Amino acid sequence: KTIYLTFDDGPNKGTRKVMHIAEQEEMPITMFIIGSQVYGSREQTATYDSLLKSNFVEIADHSYSHAHNAYAKFYTRPDSVINDFIRCEDSLHLSKKIIRTPGRNIWRTNSIISTDLKNSEAAADSLRLNGFTVVGWDLEWSFDNTLNVTTTGDELLQQVDSVFSKRSTKTPDHLVLLAHDQVYADAEDSARLHDFMLKLKNSNEYNFEVISNYPGVQ
Repeated sequence: KTIYLTFDDGPNKGTRKVMHIAEQEEMPITMFIIGSQVYGSREQTATYDSLLKSNFVEIADHSYSHAHNAYAKFYTRPDSVINDFIRCEDSLHLSKKIIRTPGRNIWRTNSIISTDLKNSEAAADSLRLNGFTVVGWDLEWSFDNTLNVTTTGDELLQQVDSVFSKRSTKTPDHLVLLAHDQVYADAEDSARLHDFMLKLKNSNEYNFEVISNYPGVQ
């Protein structure tokens, strides 16, 4: 069984903590980065530079604008969606055309075509036609309005086991987990993340990979 630990919306106040935990445990992760966030402040730019130097962090494209958090409107304009991802790709000098769509669980790989909301299909198809591989997720570590995770690491481990046992992942024996950097700015939640990673690692049941090694992703 292979797990792909992915983190969205950086760089922000939680990003360095996530990176340091991954480095401490020597566990590969993928961070889906928002282009505009990199240039939001000197600290965010410095954080991004640190990610580029890490041996355990893969960088992927999470759009430039994050749809300005106006998702319904964003996906009605496929050309604008494409340009937004290209802008992120160009501004961050990304070599891999692997993306995650903001606010949507969309898949467009060599083996998976899946769209959570029908009105996003045209934009998703256009992204694929323009050479992007779109990766969603199988399980999310959710958080509440106060940016605190809503389940413990142990509860999430149970969910991971359940998803694998029910064979409800997009690809059998491969699970993509979605988390969000900003949650782990909180010391208690970052400790939960560290504990979760340790327990995954010590179980000896799983392999860990970056998202570019997911089956069907180029």
